[in-house]
Amino acid sequence: MKIVIKIALLIWLSTNILGHSAFAQNANKVNWISFEQLNDSLKVKPKKVFVNFYANWCTICKQMEHAAFADKDVIKQLNEDYYAVKMNIESADTINFGGQVFMNNRIKKVNPIHEIALLMASRKNKPFSVPAFVLLDEQFVAEVRYFQYMDAEAMKKVLISD
Repeated sequence: MKIVIKIALLIWLSTNILGHSAFAQNANKVNWISFEQLNDSLKVKPKKVFVNFYANWCTICKQMEHAAFADKDVIKQLNEDYYAVKMNIESADTINFGGQVFMNNRIKKVNPIHEIALLMASRKNKPFSVPAFVLLDEQFVAEVRYFQYMDAEAMKKVLISD
């Protein structure tokens, strides 16, 4: 158990302290992480979480990459105040998170939406859609979900009001 904590601490130190020189060079990009990286980071330092669910075929998601997620103020807010997770909903990856295993059980079907996306960003009586964003507090409790295009100004308001 102590080795796991030490490894998690080393990962956190390398990305959050030693990585600041790298961060300075990448200040023009959101520091997206995976759910596995999030799992380790939350153990070491609780922080708010922003999850961006997207699909490669989603033109609105691509527009947001060039509008909202390229804006220097949005980038700064996400990188400083949140762990920013980005996930392709059609991923075939098996994700170990929070002591559980999540898979895409629909990978060979039409609309192969990953289980973790369905759990975090589904709406009652509505089909799953992207873009989908989930904002969680430091205890990993979902505070709000959005299912729409947002430009930089709208995204700044969401991030600041959270």
